[in-house]
Amino acid sequence: MAMGKPNLDIFAETLLSLARSDRDVLVVTSDSRGSGRLSGYAQELPEQIIETGIAEQNVIGISAGLASAGKKVFAVSPACFITARALEQIKNDVCYSDHPVRVVGISAGVSYGALGATHHSLHDIAALRAIHNITIVVPADNLETREAILAAYEAPHPLYIRLGKAPMPDVHPASEPFRLRTCARIRDGHDVTYVACGETVPVALGAAEALAAQGVSCRVLSMHTVKPLDEQALVSAARETGAVISVEEHSAHGGLGEACATVLLRHGLHVPFDLVAIPDEHLVSGSQNEVFRHYGLSVESLAATAMRLIGGR
Repeated sequence: MAMGKPNLDIFAETLLSLARSDRDVLVVTSDSRGSGRLSGYAQELPEQIIETGIAEQNVIGISAGLASAGKKVFAVSPACFITARALEQIKNDVCYSDHPVRVVGISAGVSYGALGATHHSLHDIAALRAIHNITIVVPADNLETREAILAAYEAPHPLYIRLGKAPMPDVHPASEPFRLRTCARIRDGHDVTYVACGETVPVALGAAEALAAQGVSCRVLSMHTVKPLDEQALVSAARETGAVISVEEHSAHGGLGEACATVLLRHGLHVPFDLVAIPDEHLVSGSQNEVFRHYGLSVESLAATAMRLIGGR
């Protein structure tokens, strides 16, 4: 896998390109120009960015007002804060009022590493999944990020886009077109399926490649649109491979895994299933890689999980 840039860099580059050609593109941010890679944007297009300071509720309220006037607004703030402090505003000002604000949660999951639990966003997908009228997008690599921003620019309804900080390898096949609401099949296989999103997709792909050396054929789906879920792709994968493992940088409660489990049960698919995520406990402190390894979000651990499920069939 060739290594690309952090998805945040691609977000900032794509947004700047859109804003150069469309003066209705606006950024509203909460003291996040540096962490959101928006310093260059602010320097070049100072009239198309609004800085609220550390006031996430104001970010969403202002964004909703601008969107109601026809502006194409990207509300940018750390995921841990924008989806907690401003949850009421996202629910009422954006979703209930159906204003097409593009909420961008940066440094998501455990990207902030040793800054600890106050800066980790392991609740955001769960919280927003419970709110009507918002699409949740978690891109895996640079291509998915670029296409997600371009799709968000055209979207007529609210979106949440979740981005991490790490440089990301290219995992999306050039032959696989990106479409919101439709997951990407990163690798085909017939023994087991990994369903992952965001920065866990390369880990799942690495596990699939390791298992291939042992004669195990793994399908890998990048479920970049977590809400609404691509139910058809998930159901087909379960029927065709006979086992499913969800992988996410999020709490085990309310995220991708529980969404997948609900779909499988609703369709009567009682296949071996496991959910690999952050458990309900006080999180250990460390870098993203250290936290991943501790909680089984590693190539070795995911490969072992797949072997256990296959052996139990």
